[in-house]
Amino acid sequence: MPDLPERPKLAPGVRLHFDSTRNAWVLLSPERVIEAEGPANEILRRCDGTRTVGEIIDELAVVFAADRALIEGDVTDMLRDMVAKRLLAP
Repeated sequence: MPDLPERPKLAPGVRLHFDSTRNAWVLLSPERVIEAEGPANEILRRCDGTRTVGEIIDELAVVFAADRALIEGDVTDMLRDMVAKRLLAP
């Protein structure tokens, strides 16, 4: 399981962009376009290198009025997947 960066941020060359053609948020990276709607978009918008993983989880628990433990599992799973795909900076 890959380690999570303390303050996650998108890797160089990766950016979150609103695609008006698709009418959806997408994560753009070299040779990849990944649709990022709903909770994924909320997580990605917070991966700016200033917030810790814990702060992101705390914010999303409030935004979605959900149990922090449930949010924590979803956020860490997504971030680990992104680290494995090299979409987050180390």
